[in-house]
Amino acid sequence: MKLAAAFTLASSVFAANHLQAVPFLGAADSLFGAGIEGAGIDKLGNVYAVDFNDNASSAGQIAPKQSLLFQSSDNESLVNGIRFNIDSTGAEEAYIADATTHQVYKLTSRDKATGAFAKTSVFCHDENMLQPNDIAIASSSGRIFLSGMNWTSDSVVGNGDLWTCDSSGLAKRLGTFMRTNGIEVSPDEKTLYLSEAANAAGSVVSNVVLAFDLDSASGEITNKRTFVDFAKLDNTASTDIDGMRTDINGNLYVTRNGLGQVAVFTPSGELSAYINAISIDYVSNLEFGGSSGTDLYLIGRCKEDETKGCADMYTGSTVGRAFSNLQKKQPEVTAKPHSRCPA
Repeated sequence: MKLAAAFTLASSVFAANHLQAVPFLGAADSLFGAGIEGAGIDKLGNVYAVDFNDNASSAGQIAPKQSLLFQSSDNESLVNGIRFNIDSTGAEEAYIADATTHQVYKLTSRDKATGAFAKTSVFCHDENMLQPNDIAIASSSGRIFLSGMNWTSDSVVGNGDLWTCDSSGLAKRLGTFMRTNGIEVSPDEKTLYLSEAANAAGSVVSNVVLAFDLDSASGEITNKRTFVDFAKLDNTASTDIDGMRTDINGNLYVTRNGLGQVAVFTPSGELSAYINAISIDYVSNLEFGGSSGTDLYLIGRCKEDETKGCADMYTGSTVGRAFSNLQKKQPEVTAKPHSRCPA
């Protein structure tokens, strides 16, 4: 690395705020297995993840209590991404990705007293999907976006894909890539973020976040560009990106699966903060929850016991995009595109 490039890299990392999460759900109390992933929240700010009861075909609530949300009837299921939405009638619904059956489940008819969904159906399906893995949703149209991957020793275009399903469940492939994983939509629904990684000779050699201009009604994407390149940012190209989320100010939160942290970027792509986990090295996903939507939950397998899934929490003052959309009343956005601190 040239001296000037090294200085720029070091300056960027030094300038970022270094924030600290605290333990929330520890190994001793956790009902989740090591495959904990796919964090999502409902309208009340309850937090959910998959691998409940150490079962890859199930999802459950993490906070404020642990309980079962979903159990696939297919024992071969590998469920992952979870997203909640408010439909046109004002009812709450949930979407859960199933990587092995190449489909997304839709949960409806929720009991307000128990929180249980009475009906489960297949929302969208296509055998040509690589998985899907994670989900993003454009609340204004009810359209969802799906990432997927196929891990190979030497990555090629086609090891990752990007799909969308409209509100009727019609699936369409938007493109193929190297390995894709994290996916998210900006608060104004004009930008789609997608992570892309690459392997060479069995080792991870690249991790970037791509950005696209998005038409959330049609699902069309244009103007592909690199939003963050971790090789240039902080020399962590060999560490995979996993889940990604935005807050109402458009800041993008990116998990660093292996570094025990989340990197936070302004809408212009400037690194503003690292949020460090305590209980987790392999942060698999994250979501804003709690009654105010400002508590950021980081999830992943526990340091203390790697057979269990843990959660840490960082309490800030910025509301998550998903929580805000579920309230059906968008909080006023404070325009701070170059703020050094997201909370």
